[in-house]
Amino acid sequence: MFNLFNLTLNLNGFPIKKAQVELEKILAISEDKYQKFIELKKTEIVDYHLENNFFYRKLVGKRNFKNWTDLPVLTKKDLQKPLQERLSNTYTKKSIFINKTSGSSGDPFIFAKDKEAHAITWASIIYRFGWYRIDFNSSYQARFYGIPLDYLGYQKERFKDFLSKRYRFPIFDLSDKILEGVLKKFQTTKFDYINGYTSSIVLFGKYLQTKNIILTDICPTLKVCMVTSEMLFEKDRILLEKYLGVPIVNEYGASELDLIAFQNLQGEWQVNSETLFIEILDENNQPVPYGKEGKIVVTSLFNKAHPFIRYEIGDIGILDERSTSKKPILKKLIGRTNDVAILPSGKKSPGLTFYYVTKSIIEDDGNVKEFIIRQTKLDTFEIDYVSKIELNSNQILEIEKAITNYLEPNLHFIYNRKEVLQRSKRGKLKQFESLLNCDIS
Repeated sequence: MFNLFNLTLNLNGFPIKKAQVELEKILAISEDKYQKFIELKKTEIVDYHLENNFFYRKLVGKRNFKNWTDLPVLTKKDLQKPLQERLSNTYTKKSIFINKTSGSSGDPFIFAKDKEAHAITWASIIYRFGWYRIDFNSSYQARFYGIPLDYLGYQKERFKDFLSKRYRFPIFDLSDKILEGVLKKFQTTKFDYINGYTSSIVLFGKYLQTKNIILTDICPTLKVCMVTSEMLFEKDRILLEKYLGVPIVNEYGASELDLIAFQNLQGEWQVNSETLFIEILDENNQPVPYGKEGKIVVTSLFNKAHPFIRYEIGDIGILDERSTSKKPILKKLIGRTNDVAILPSGKKSPGLTFYYVTKSIIEDDGNVKEFIIRQTKLDTFEIDYVSKIELNSNQILEIEKAITNYLEPNLHFIYNRKEVLQRSKRGKLKQFESLLNCDIS
């Protein structure tokens, strides 16, 4: 077999074979020795950056540390300064991998990985996809992602898609006419798996539902679908499993880090403990017990070019009580720390609460395809939605009754029916957003 994907990584200076050997050694470490391995890697990466990274040394304020919890929690705002100021002195811009975060948290920045760290990121991804018999060198991907619309950016992504054995469906227009074309492509192409943004794949699933088509009936080579970047609701998972005809795998990651959690064959959201160390912290940056919610804070154990040590990614989650150092399990991903609704009573509620409640009502009859919610005032919310027919007064009354039950009364809602919902430049759909300039900490 011609391993084009691995060859491309090697040609770009990412030693994938060496990284895969390293990953195999880590995977072979027994449970009783794993905590010691994690502590060693944590100490190594901090010592390296205290010695070689002026930015991190200045942040910590000293050249050594005694307790892990004494180290500062790194925020995205800390990283919004020129990359050159954040690089370790052992690397130059020519010797590293450079990319930009998506900005879905509202705080985009340019980041770097040394090439060995980027290679082990890929080794980790390849390993996890392999759980579902997906081989990046031979399996063909149907990709539901955004794409740059400028000529050079567009051609560059298409070429990368070719090298990576994937066909990209641009997701900025997912009208029925476009989805008809997507369906025809599946009829004529032997796709092995689907990967992409949750909301876009859900729209395709709903289109299949209206046509009463099971995708594997027309594309029998399809094995699995991986959804990413946006929340996957249980109701949507059920719909996708029925109309795509394959298992739906939920992944959670960050471009500046790695896959953070990936659904295993037992249906658990298994945290990546090979290349990352995950903490759940309270508002005072202190660790919380398993089973309690808090801020997700991540340490990259291999990235020597740029420090991601106790890095607050901007999400809220819970680690399962059954977690171990070798196999942490993400029990729940609640949402982003900046997606919090502040109500007139002073109550703070994850914005996704509105989304859950509203979704359960207005999507029951299949009329509403998708929607987003914005908080514009303390007591006022706007709901933009795409539908065949406008919401009627009974539906609106049911929505507002449910929200009163779950949250509090006397909230006001403005409903805007749209032809299409606004997505980010990368095609992501931000499902809840607060426009209030409030401090929620």
